[in-house]
Amino acid sequence: MSDSTVGQVASISVYPVKSLGGRTVPAAEVDEAGLRGDRAWSVVDAGTGERVTVKTTPRMREVVATGDTEADTITLTEVLGRPVRLARSAAGPQVDAAAVHLVSRGAIARAAEGDVPEGCSADDPRANLVLELTGDGDERSWVGRRLRVGEALLEVVRTPKHCLGVYAEVRHPGRVAEGDAVVLTDELG
Repeated sequence: MSDSTVGQVASISVYPVKSLGGRTVPAAEVDEAGLRGDRAWSVVDAGTGERVTVKTTPRMREVVATGDTEADTITLTEVLGRPVRLARSAAGPQVDAAAVHLVSRGAIARAAEGDVPEGCSADDPRANLVLELTGDGDERSWVGRRLRVGEALLEVVRTPKHCLGVYAEVRHPGRVAEGDAVVLTDELG
């Protein structure tokens, strides 16, 4: 097989605090663990130290992390109505399945029409990279393939159980920016 351009990066989102809303950035550095700064912090109960997640506390989704841990802690405490704090993960980003989550605008459109897994939101699929694919491409067909996105080489490893798009591991770090081409490749990295 030869390299094939299948689309471009429409937007990039980083989620500094796991379970909180993300912020859109024009470009990001991607290293072996994913987008730099993505899911580096988690919310924990100030009294017990137990992790607080969006599954048990859905109001967390209303808060978008600013990157200022003190301000974010104050906002979360107010929104959740209980004392919490942010904890940095010593083990790196706290991802559930893979380093990078990619979703196409086509998948978002299909979900808006009702083709969406239970528990997933078509409004906010919480993906790092939203892609504009050419033709009627479908990212689910990429499992087991490699993608060149900007300077990064990703290997698509699986589809999510409860969300849209695909998950990928980083095979070669690099910078990714809005408008970068998305290329299916046989490159080994």
